[in-house]
Amino acid sequence: MNDILYAPWRNEYVAGKKIDGCIFCYISTHAQEDEDLQVLYRDEFCFIVMNKYPYTPGHFMIIPHFHTDKLEDLDSKVWLHMSELAQKCVRLLKDGFGAHGVNIGMNLGEKAGAGIAEHIHMHLVPRFKSDTNFITSIAKTRVYSTDFLKIYNNIKELIPKYI
Repeated sequence: MNDILYAPWRNEYVAGKKIDGCIFCYISTHAQEDEDLQVLYRDEFCFIVMNKYPYTPGHFMIIPHFHTDKLEDLDSKVWLHMSELAQKCVRLLKDGFGAHGVNIGMNLGEKAGAGIAEHIHMHLVPRFKSDTNFITSIAKTRVYSTDFLKIYNNIKELIPKYI
């Protein structure tokens, strides 16, 4: 049996430009590349970017510009701002995007499951009735039911209304 799942539409991402160092610091300092990097929003404290490996369609992250792997080192003003954005983003995902629920989480450190442990970030994962099925459990594979860029553009259009 062959354990290969072909996804040719992901070739550009896999074979594309490699970024040295912290990917989140790169995104933070390259606003001119927001469209290519799928940035949804940015302000003086943080930015919101689509997750390249989403759990469900519409999964994005709120990330502080300040590089740290410790939540306890983040300025309280930045943390409160991120929390305020999270509230607005939950409303966006539920009312604007049609999510039935939202998971919010942070994995602080590699041992806690952080894929990018060197720079803290908050995940917002929209959930939909019946958005999981057997393939996630049995095949350890996620099915992304729609085009990534279509979802990015949809959420980006909603941002001015909710944030």
